[in-house]
Amino acid sequence: MHTDTERCVRAVRSKDARFDGWFFTAVLTTGIYCRPSCPVVPPKPENMVFHPSAAACQQAGFRACKRCRPDTSPGSPEWNQRADLVARAMRLIADGVVDREGVPGLAGRLGYSTRQVERQLLAELGAGPLALARAQRAQTARLLIETTALPMAQIAFAAGFASIRTFNDTVREVFALPPGELRARAPKRQGTSTPGALSLRLPFRAPLNPDNLFGHLAATAVPGVEEWRDGSYRRTLRLPYGHGVVALTPGPDHIACRLTLSDLRDLTVAISRCRRLLDLDADPVAIDDQLRTDPVLAPLVDKAPGRRVPRTVDEAEFAVRAVLGQQVSTAAARTHAARLVTAYGEPVEDPEGGLTHLFPAPEALAALDPGTLAMPRTRRTTFTTLVRALADGDLHLGVESDWPRTQERLLALPGFGPWTVDVIAMRALGDPDAFLPTDLGIRRAARELGLPSTPAALTARAGVWRPWRAYAVQYLWATDSHPINFLPV
Repeated sequence: MHTDTERCVRAVRSKDARFDGWFFTAVLTTGIYCRPSCPVVPPKPENMVFHPSAAACQQAGFRACKRCRPDTSPGSPEWNQRADLVARAMRLIADGVVDREGVPGLAGRLGYSTRQVERQLLAELGAGPLALARAQRAQTARLLIETTALPMAQIAFAAGFASIRTFNDTVREVFALPPGELRARAPKRQGTSTPGALSLRLPFRAPLNPDNLFGHLAATAVPGVEEWRDGSYRRTLRLPYGHGVVALTPGPDHIACRLTLSDLRDLTVAISRCRRLLDLDADPVAIDDQLRTDPVLAPLVDKAPGRRVPRTVDEAEFAVRAVLGQQVSTAAARTHAARLVTAYGEPVEDPEGGLTHLFPAPEALAALDPGTLAMPRTRRTTFTTLVRALADGDLHLGVESDWPRTQERLLALPGFGPWTVDVIAMRALGDPDAFLPTDLGIRRAARELGLPSTPAALTARAGVWRPWRAYAVQYLWATDSHPINFLPV
């Protein structure tokens, strides 16, 4: 979008928050870059240039605005609705791969050469992978500086910087303030009830309807790993350097996020995975406008706009749970998963109590005795085949997955039919156009709304909802009285 100057100028003049994260405005006369909704008086059009990323602004020598804090805007929805090289690379960078494995590791995961990845990112985003990762480190550093009392040296390494000097230079260059002054200017921190917890605000593009999002997560919560407590969804997180516990609470203009981490180096990854879980980088206005073009869906969208797709923090975990949920009720699937957690999950400490384990890793599940699984023999075979493929690396599910290719791999596994593959594509892989025409809830909703109820006919009818059929699924599910559609009391 940043190449459409006229459209960008209109967005800046109207201070339209929908475009925050889509592009950034750099002001030539001040050397500052802002989000489109910055509350200051807009500069003259001839003094504005537009960039596709904060990293590109920083590469061009601009500093972040202290008023609108563009580094804290929601991420571009482009990276969650595309499956090309650039989008997959951006999802991996957000997951901290460059900091952990370097640019060669990023390229290796994508299956391209380092040069090709750098060229593609530079062409579309105006910055290479190192610059994009540096911008992310700066944002994490600012977050820790302003929300914790940690020593600056500890913050530097937790944010991913190789040295304190690099940390100091980067913070001063990006925010035009040294770390100490940045902390002094921050609002006074409010104490938290949990020692060692970080309290954050996760922004999103309005509107956001939390009912089906948190309702789904709470209704399918696996005991010991997830719970709904005091208006918050809580769960354990398996992270690259350790583990964590997160509590997510819906608010009118942000999601309150309380994180307790065993290793602060996991902060960036934990935030990225929580945003992905709640689909916070979606563009609900664009999605709902497309779905409203169908007169059948329009009343559902108008009644409760801004529905998101509940996703996952661990793609392999969700695939296992999808198999456990084949042809059984939500309660039965939770029972199966809870037994696995108790037997094979890794115990963790929850400062607030209630959560006890990480969900078992594929390696642990691959070692179990299939005879101990209380399920039909065919589903037992499906389960063991899946976990062995995940444990051996023959099947990889991650943010960088190529959606069509991964779906083909899943369909080739025994016991994997269209419903299982489609639900994994929608909630684990993040495909916004995944559709579930064989789902009983969808077929029931289709009959009630006068839509075709056979899978083939319904798929043909759903063509007008593309590329947002996964969101249409949420609106169709919401016609039912199932607990997944309601925010828990």
